[in-house]
Amino acid sequence: MRSLSACLIVLVSLASTRADWPHWRGPGTDGVAEATGLPTEWSAGENVIWRRPLPGPAGSTPVIAGERLFLTTPDEEELLLCAFDVDSGEPLWRRTVSTGSAEFRGDEGNLASPSPSTDGRNVVAAMGDGVLACYRVTGEPVWRFSLSERLTPLNIQFGYASSPIVHDGRVYVQWVHGDGDPATREARVACFDLETGETVWSVGRETEASKECEHSYASPLIAGEGGERVLVTHGADAAVAYDLQTGAERWRLAGLNSHASYHPTLRFVASPAAGEGLVVVPTAKKSLVVGVRLGGEGDLTDSEHVAWRLPQATPDVPSPVVAGGLVYLCSENGNLTCLEASTGEKIYRKRTVGDRHRASPLLADGKLYLTSRGGVVTVIRAGREFEVLAKNDLGEAISSSPVPHAGRLYLRTFDALYAIGAE
Repeated sequence: MRSLSACLIVLVSLASTRADWPHWRGPGTDGVAEATGLPTEWSAGENVIWRRPLPGPAGSTPVIAGERLFLTTPDEEELLLCAFDVDSGEPLWRRTVSTGSAEFRGDEGNLASPSPSTDGRNVVAAMGDGVLACYRVTGEPVWRFSLSERLTPLNIQFGYASSPIVHDGRVYVQWVHGDGDPATREARVACFDLETGETVWSVGRETEASKECEHSYASPLIAGEGGERVLVTHGADAAVAYDLQTGAERWRLAGLNSHASYHPTLRFVASPAAGEGLVVVPTAKKSLVVGVRLGGEGDLTDSEHVAWRLPQATPDVPSPVVAGGLVYLCSENGNLTCLEASTGEKIYRKRTVGDRHRASPLLADGKLYLTSRGGVVTVIRAGREFEVLAKNDLGEAISSSPVPHAGRLYLRTFDALYAIGAE
């Protein structure tokens, strides 16, 4: 039976293409797409192929596999995983993953914040209470359990927000939280079998963080190539990479919250991004950004693998994009900074839309899509010269990142799911 499952996983992987968007930040967990022919201009009355109302608001990003689009959403007390036909927007099914109702910091988040992940056969969803569940893409339940029961009891101020990663028949999660006491360590990193939900490995995540800094709202990513791939986790004053197969720690970048001027609420929200042989590591609250070269082992904090450090440069909430020799940082206030990836040298820093930015940028079709909380998507030409191509306003709040697929952009607002493109 196990060999049959392995064969099915391989077949699904071979059938998948870069056109799918299987994770929060796409197939490379990096916010970069190979898509072409994507729309540049739209409005509520122009280039909207369809609009599908949703039962509740959330900041989670949709994922796509084949003909199906999946997203998480609240519906009063229900925390749902929903499937839609990607072409027509017709609802296919909805499943109650968990129940509960909570909003954090006003309208900034709720219990449906994590994005799902799929391999084209299964789709995995996490909720803000720590419930993790797997379904077939056709809606049949496979397994479900509480990370609080499997790992450690969740203790986090604004709910669990990290998105899982489905990769090569496994599910990876970072469980970075704690009671604020440096003498106790609740944070863990874990890997589960995709078919059974059984724990493959689970390891403690040791750092020197204390107080609210033990809490992370960032998501893990997979960085590197081939056998050198690692799972990079982020939070509690450090970025720490793990072996995908065994959970052994491969490297760490510490010192992201200086002991000399320790900030007790430096909670990481933006996730790292990989590209150009680097992992670009953001922090929070106008603190630093670090470029780390891949290939290192052990403690890289003061090593030659640190390519550059930039003080007071973090985007805070939106995650970086690294591609084409450049690093793009969209600050939460809408400022866009472009850096030389190899050196961290600033190429430009420009203002876009003066509004909160919670979504992470998308780089696709030679364009950078920046999404403001108020619902304005600014389209920037990718490259060393700053050029605004369009500003598009749907008039609905957005915290979710845009998703490219088959010449369309899919936008999840607090009210609805949109397919944007030419009719």
